[in-house]
Amino acid sequence: MTLLVNKINKNVLKQLLKEENLKRKTISFYRYVYIPNPIDFRNELFKILTDLNCFGRIYLAHEGINAQMSVPEINWDKFIKQLNNFPYFKGISIKLAIDDNGKSFYKLVVKVKSKIVSDGIKDPDFDPSKTGNYLNAIEFNKAIEDNNTIVIDMRNHYESEVGRFDRAFCPDADTFREELPLVVNHLKGQEDKKIIMYCTGGIRCEKASAFLKYKGFKDVNHLQGGIIQYTNEIKEQNLDSKFRGINFVFDERIGERITPDILSKCHQCNEPCDTHVNCKNDDCHLLFIQCETCAKKMSGCCTAECSNIASLPIEQQRELRKGRIKNGPECLSVYKSRLRPNLKEILKKSLPLK
Repeated sequence: MTLLVNKINKNVLKQLLKEENLKRKTISFYRYVYIPNPIDFRNELFKILTDLNCFGRIYLAHEGINAQMSVPEINWDKFIKQLNNFPYFKGISIKLAIDDNGKSFYKLVVKVKSKIVSDGIKDPDFDPSKTGNYLNAIEFNKAIEDNNTIVIDMRNHYESEVGRFDRAFCPDADTFREELPLVVNHLKGQEDKKIIMYCTGGIRCEKASAFLKYKGFKDVNHLQGGIIQYTNEIKEQNLDSKFRGINFVFDERIGERITPDILSKCHQCNEPCDTHVNCKNDDCHLLFIQCETCAKKMSGCCTAECSNIASLPIEQQRELRKGRIKNGPECLSVYKSRLRPNLKEILKKSLPLK
């Protein structure tokens, strides 16, 4: 069967989205459920969602589905009906975005992977379905107020850098698979203590809770629906937010503002800032925090080298990239994305802006 994919240039798609008059809902959902033939199901799902003019990023595997999507409001009822037609997803919990401008995704991507969350776990005896206890917003707030409770952030460092719960241990890791052993090591000797975990939408801490139970921890709990559902619940119930700052999201918005607190600093000038951007040099795209002043000075780039490259005509940029190894030693970028370079120090040694 021919693989169904989008082949339109991303800049064209972004412009079409910008001009679109449709109202859209940004949503996320996941479920750990056995899917016997994810490849065939992927193609069927791609056709259905394309017909409904849905955008987003969906991962399928034998272990389930992980989806972040944008659905036109006029097709919402049809979308829910189609989703419920599949026994895998009937009645699945759908979370609405907190800060939704309808411009979260500009195309549809549906991929089949070995796992919907890459965890690095190879032990055949591990059962991800044996999860910890779910906590709603009220229960999570109560637990976090107890100083004997251990709070764990199951997200990557660049997510927790701009927003996190009070007293949370935030692993210094780039990926979920790196975090699991770091968390187990951090909790060593505290197997009998109450542990509460959270992530963006619940999918990572649900699997992490099962892993901690497998490792012998007794009282393991996780925030149901993650930060997204928590924020919606505290708004509905007029509760105090124990989460501070921005909720990092993996779409065009990059972040959802939860509280006015700014917990991080510009990576270039060290002024208070929590705005994540991707370097405008197409051969770099480093994810970093940049204030408005530095964005203007650096033309949205991370270094002068990248700014000078990004200012060249696109044809010249493409010529420079020919034969380069993406993120390798011949790359036009200064370093591999998300390796957290010290931009302030690099800028001191950087070439001048042209």
